[in-house]
Amino acid sequence: MAIVDLLMPKMGESIMEATILKWNKQPGDFIQQDESLLDIATDKVDSEVPSIAQGVLKEILFSEGAVVPVGAVIAKIETAVHAETETAVEPTITPSSDHPANANYPERIETKEQPSWASRQPASIQENRFYSPLVLNIASNEGISLGELEKIPGSGNEGRVTKKDILSYVDSRKGGNGFHPRPATEPVFGYATESKTNGNKVLPESKAAAEPTAPLISGNVEIQEMDRMRKLIAEHMVRSKATSPHVTSFTEADVTNLVLWREKEKAEFEKREGTKLTLTPLFIEAVIKCIKKFPLINSSLQGDKIILKRDINIGMATALPSGSLIVPVIKNADNYNRVGLARQVNTLAQNARNNKLKPEDIQDGSFTLTNVGVFGSLMGTPIINQPQVAILAVGAIKKRPVVIETEQGDSIGIRHMMYLSMSYDHRIIDGSVGASFLTAVGKELESFQG
Repeated sequence: MAIVDLLMPKMGESIMEATILKWNKQPGDFIQQDESLLDIATDKVDSEVPSIAQGVLKEILFSEGAVVPVGAVIAKIETAVHAETETAVEPTITPSSDHPANANYPERIETKEQPSWASRQPASIQENRFYSPLVLNIASNEGISLGELEKIPGSGNEGRVTKKDILSYVDSRKGGNGFHPRPATEPVFGYATESKTNGNKVLPESKAAAEPTAPLISGNVEIQEMDRMRKLIAEHMVRSKATSPHVTSFTEADVTNLVLWREKEKAEFEKREGTKLTLTPLFIEAVIKCIKKFPLINSSLQGDKIILKRDINIGMATALPSGSLIVPVIKNADNYNRVGLARQVNTLAQNARNNKLKPEDIQDGSFTLTNVGVFGSLMGTPIINQPQVAILAVGAIKKRPVVIETEQGDSIGIRHMMYLSMSYDHRIIDGSVGASFLTAVGKELESFQG
C-alpha cells in the first residue's frame, strides 16, 4: 500500500489560498482517479478538485469552510500501489457546475511595500506557526505588528491563522475588544508609523477617526444577506474606485452600415460557420484596431511603472442567470479573424452562463468591453476592471433622425445610432488620449464595410 498526499492546487498567479466548500467523499470511501473529491472556492472562481489516484480516502486534513494555502496537503489517499515513500501530487482542477463562477477580481488585500519577511511564500514567522501571504498582507494593511499577529489564536491546521481568523480579529479590534494602542514609534511590520494624540492617549492613524454607527433598520422592510459572489463584486468595485481616479468620456456613432450588414449576413454566416454572428465580435474588431494605434490603453500601473501589454486580451462582461457579472477573456484577440472572434465570444458566453468557465478563462485581461445596451441602457459609466486602465461600454442601438452631410448638401435621415462611453484611469490616461481612443473606435464602427 502507498499513501498519496493530495495538495491544494494553484488556480492562478495571484491565488495564494482557497476555501473548502464541500467534501464529496468521506474517510473510508473508495474513489476513482479523476473523480470529484471536493469543491473549493477562491476570489476568482469555484472549482472541483479531482482525485489524483484510485484508492481509499484515508484522511481529511481540513474541514469544510477552512481557508487553505496553496500547496498544503489537504487529504491522504491510500492506493494499492506499493511504494517506499509518500507521494505529494497537485491535482488538475476543473470548473464546478454546482457553484457559480465568481467575477474576475483581484485579491482582497493589495500588496504594499513590506519588509522581506512579510513577502515570503509561504512564511513561517514563529516556530511551527504558518502565515499565508494573504494573512501577512491583511496584517500589514491593518497595522498589526508581528508581536500582535503571533498572539492571534488560529483555527487552521496546527493552529495556523486563517483569513477568517485575522478578519475576525480586525473586526473585534475595531469594536474595542483586544485592541491595545501602540506607541507612536513602535514599528508595524518593520516600519515606524506616525500617530495622532488625544491628550495622554496615543491613537493609531487608522483609528483616529470615529467609526460610523450603523443606522437602525425600521419600517416594512425585508433584509437579504449578500451572497458570496455579490460581496466579492461589491468589494472589487469599491477598491477600483479607491485605486483609480475615474474619468468617463462619451461619443456617439452611426452604426447603420454595421447593423444592416449583420442583418443581411447573419443567417448565412451561422449556416456556413456553425456559430452565431452577434454584434460583440464586430465591436471587438474595432477595439483591437484602435488599441494598436493607442497602446497606452492596453496597459496597467504598478507603483510608478507603466506596464505596456504586448498581448491584446479582451475581457467581455457577461451577465449570469443569477444577475451577477463575470468577465471571460479572449486571449490574443488580435490573432483571430472575424469567424474566430465570433466563436470565441459565443463559446465563452455559453460557458459562463453554464458555470463551465475554467480559471484561465477569466485571467490576464488587458481591456474590457461591456454591452449595457443589451439591458436597454443608452449609455453607462462603467467601473474599471483592475488592474486594467480602461473599460468601454456600448449602449443600445436606436433609430433616430440625424443630419446627413453630403457633397450635395445636408439632409435628414433615419439612422441606427449608438452611444459609447469609456472610463479610464486618469493617473496615466489623460483626456486627450482617452477621448481620442474612444473617438477612433466610433469612427471604425461608422466606416464599417463588411
